[in-house]
Amino acid sequence: MKQSVKFIGIIPARYASTRFPGKPLAMIGETTMIEHVYRRVSSVLSDVWVATDDTRIEDTVKSFGGKVVMTSKDHRSGTDRCREAYLRCGSDADVVINIQGDEPFIDPSQLEQIMGCFSDESAQIATLVRPFPMDGSYAVLENPNSPKVVVDSNGFALLFSRSVIPYQRGLERNLWPSAMQYYTHIGMYAYRADVLERITRLPQSSLEIAESLEQLRWLQNGYKIKVGVSDSMTIGIDTPEDLVAAVEYLKTLS
Repeated sequence: MKQSVKFIGIIPARYASTRFPGKPLAMIGETTMIEHVYRRVSSVLSDVWVATDDTRIEDTVKSFGGKVVMTSKDHRSGTDRCREAYLRCGSDADVVINIQGDEPFIDPSQLEQIMGCFSDESAQIATLVRPFPMDGSYAVLENPNSPKVVVDSNGFALLFSRSVIPYQRGLERNLWPSAMQYYTHIGMYAYRADVLERITRLPQSSLEIAESLEQLRWLQNGYKIKVGVSDSMTIGIDTPEDLVAAVEYLKTLS
């Protein structure tokens, strides 16, 4: 990777959540979820900001010495919030990394992997995928909450879908996972700063609306998404029940 590429990490963190209000401030052990994420990201990136729309999150981040920027409550996505945060914090970074604020055990290697995607100068956007186990079940593979990704020979995304892609004609579906390597999406993105500006101005596309996958808007408009492959497992927290599992996982690390 060229040393001249400068990165900034932005962690969008909303207080309002239908399934788990106040999620960023939930305690995992003696530390809030947002601090867990911030400290792991800071082990790789020197410039990290939390982008929030709530003063309670702002105060919490300041209390542990983190950098935080207030953004609008009206953003439709984390990508839009990242764009405003990038402008507000006065960054001159070349690449903006959008990090999920609800994955407190994010693996630092995943950050290094997505940064490495930009050694390819044609990469405009980058994201990560995880190989689906070839001994896994079709029932798990077909879960629509786990988008699938098809990647071309040069490591760029061809398509994302909540359906199982590619379709294997003439083969029983229970044999699909063992017959070829499938990839599931990991929801981390990075964007060249000028590309981030342009994609946040795009209207929703027909594919995006059909699948409810924001990244399809970018593909449909001709942007190139470089894909990094990661075997690391992460724990996303969407509900209070997920939080209980995260607390138990933290105990295994100590």
